[in-house]
Amino acid sequence: MLGNASVAGVVLAAGTSTRMGGPNKLLFDVGGEPLVRRSVARALAAGLAPVVVVLGHEAERVRAQLEGVPCRTVMNAEYARGINASLKAGVAAVPATAEAVVVMLADMPFVTADMIAALVQRYRAGVTRPPLVISEYEGINAPPMLYDRALFAELQQMEGEGCGKQVVKRHRTEAAVVQWPAAALSDVDVPADYERVRTQVPPHAS
Repeated sequence: MLGNASVAGVVLAAGTSTRMGGPNKLLFDVGGEPLVRRSVARALAAGLAPVVVVLGHEAERVRAQLEGVPCRTVMNAEYARGINASLKAGVAAVPATAEAVVVMLADMPFVTADMIAALVQRYRAGVTRPPLVISEYEGINAPPMLYDRALFAELQQMEGEGCGKQVVKRHRTEAAVVQWPAAALSDVDVPADYERVRTQVPPHAS
């Protein structure tokens, strides 16, 4: 059994919120706290250590919302190039003591600490470690995803769009899969998404 495997977290929070039309969605209030703080808090509550938050667009404003939260921040100077650059920056910042990493998006408000912890539990439970633990939302693969350290170099060497997805596709047959309801897949991309989330998440919801 591998119950003591150390698992870090990477929260991708560098995006420009282009589809939101101007405002930075990561600063929006969801359930009584900024969306980015909510996401990082859930990573910590799941037991990920350390939790690395990748910043880019409006980095200082986002960092200010994490004041007092025991996480590490890393700046992705190339955040305008998209999520791949942020993923690589986050993985590069994971300490050598971590045997795996859970990669999350900061704009998925329905991802819970229990969901993240379930990925880690699945990783630790086997006699051998799966290289990947995939979240599947009724047929759709999406974050959070757990990558064993054996895949870190591959994540950083991939080029083109969706390097994380490329690695998932390449190792899909070796992966463990954890199933979630499709409703948990919702993210906040456009104003209508935020209005919907605001009605679905009560204040101070966990």
